[in-house]
Amino acid sequence: MQIKTILNRVQKFKSFVYKQVRWLGSAEAPELEIDVVERANSRPVCSNCRRPGAGYDRLPRRRFEFVPLWGIKVFLVYAPRRVNCHDCGVRVEFMPWALGKRPLTKAYGWFLASWAKRLSWKEVAVVFRSSWDSVFRSVEMAVEWGRAHQDLSDVQSIGIDEIAWKKGHKYLTLVYQIDTHCKRLLWIGKKRKVKTLLGFFRWFGAERSQKLKYICTDMWKPYLKVIAKKAGHAIHVLDRFHIMVHFGKALNEVRASEVRELNAKGYEAILTKSRWLLLKRPENLTEKQEIKLAELLQYNLKSMRAYLLKEEFQFFWSYISPHWAGQFMDKWCTKTMRSKIEPMKKVAKMLRKHRELLLNWFRAKGRLSSGVVEGFNTRAKLTTRKSFGFRTYHGAEIALYHTLGALPEPKSTHRFC
Repeated sequence: MQIKTILNRVQKFKSFVYKQVRWLGSAEAPELEIDVVERANSRPVCSNCRRPGAGYDRLPRRRFEFVPLWGIKVFLVYAPRRVNCHDCGVRVEFMPWALGKRPLTKAYGWFLASWAKRLSWKEVAVVFRSSWDSVFRSVEMAVEWGRAHQDLSDVQSIGIDEIAWKKGHKYLTLVYQIDTHCKRLLWIGKKRKVKTLLGFFRWFGAERSQKLKYICTDMWKPYLKVIAKKAGHAIHVLDRFHIMVHFGKALNEVRASEVRELNAKGYEAILTKSRWLLLKRPENLTEKQEIKLAELLQYNLKSMRAYLLKEEFQFFWSYISPHWAGQFMDKWCTKTMRSKIEPMKKVAKMLRKHRELLLNWFRAKGRLSSGVVEGFNTRAKLTTRKSFGFRTYHGAEIALYHTLGALPEPKSTHRFC
């Protein structure tokens, strides 16, 4: 089978035909060149308005890099015509394989973008003997096309969180769709301020915002403020994961303080190496940790009282009714406020402050979890690490949309990757 026959099967263009095939280059870096010519009596099409017009003149021959064959670089060679368009003036003709003024074909651009989901951009450039810039431009093209054609009509549940992406407390706000039928990255914003999240709701639109049923976030004040204003009708859930993180921090603070206190008084260092033991759930403890915990529970230590308070609060998540869950939380908060353990008292005050939002977890019937959001955040951090960081926000934005956005791709005659 000839190369021209293969190209006609996988990448055929209306009004253009493949002609001569040439073998170029050296044994170490071979190349194939395929001439492309217009069909007889075909009129050039304006690249601006897509209407056929009269021919004006012809530009010098250009090479457009195509998908490599068996590791051999392939180039389409064509001398573009210029069109004397009635509405647009003199323009270069529309070439269905071209990617604007770039020396890559659309097929090769999508090919590089597909591999960029699997490997780092640098590795893709090295493997296919291209450049980092060509890979980046290909990914940028894929993201722009996908964002312009994505379907946002059935977004009912979203999760909002932030990740650090540079030194010096620089953050990105990430908004995910976490519906059962679709989980993906919807939007990225710079920083984690009020105006950042307002930017998402402006982009998302008032009509779509009114269709939101559930929103899952942590207790970051700017998020709470904007959601109350822009999507107050939705059930705003403060997820279990984010709440229990505060318990872990409080317990660790109590333990560390008590370790220092016992050391200062010359007592036995019984709390050393017990950090992860106290943070784990009882069912996840090893046999040695179970024995160690049983020994620690014999002592009347603040750390152990704080641990028991943390474990007691776990019963909160087993309720079904918001009313009875609220009753349990009120009693737990009263008991904790009398415990004289300051870090745990701070947690109790926080729970009282966000009481109604916490009870929304039961109104949503436990269907929402930030576990999906945390999973996406892990993949987002991996994406930035795989690229060894990004110097610009635009680069990070493109990479994250490409990896996590589940963006659509155009239909084609053949998938090369």
